[in-house]
This record gives sequence, C-alpha cells and structure tokens, in this order.
Amino acid sequence: MKLYDKYLLDFKKDYILYIPLSIILQSCMGSIAAMFITMNHTKPTYFYELILCVTLAMAYNGAVYAQLKMNWIFNLLVITLITDVILIALNVQ
Repeated sequence: MKLYDKYLLDFKKDYILYIPLSIILQSCMGSIAAMFITMNHTKPTYFYELILCVTLAMAYNGAVYAQLKMNWIFNLLVITLITDVILIALNVQ
C-alpha cells in the first residue's frame, strides 16, 4: 500500500476529526506563505504567487464547506500544502 493510500484511508476514517485540524493547518501555512511572498515583493512574479496561494486556500476551504467528496478534499489539502511549502521555499531570503 502506498503512503498516499494509507493517509487517504486514515483521513476517510477520521474525517470529522481531521477537518478542523486541516483547516487550521492549511490556513496557517497559507498565511505564512503569503507573508513571505509579500515580504519579497521585489520579484516581478510576487503578485501571481500571492494569487495562487490565496486561491488554493480558498478552494480548500470552499471544498470543505461545500462538503465535497473526501477524495477531492484530501487531494486539495495535499496540493495546497505542497504549493505553500514550495512558495515559502522560493521566497525565504
């Protein structure tokens, strides 16, 4: 069993418990990424990075509030967290 499948099964099993935790986690990661992006606003692409960061955070929160399928929510969580980590790494000075 792949690591992704294992975490997806755990997420589905304890879905109600993971939702508040994941909202807090991805919101904190998104705000940290947005902070680093705005601190490094001399790059010409900073506005697009900020749009990407905010859009993904809003998409995840919207998916949770709209009660989409668990697979969609889990995939959006993974995509959001990976993107935020990449944006943080690109903007750390």
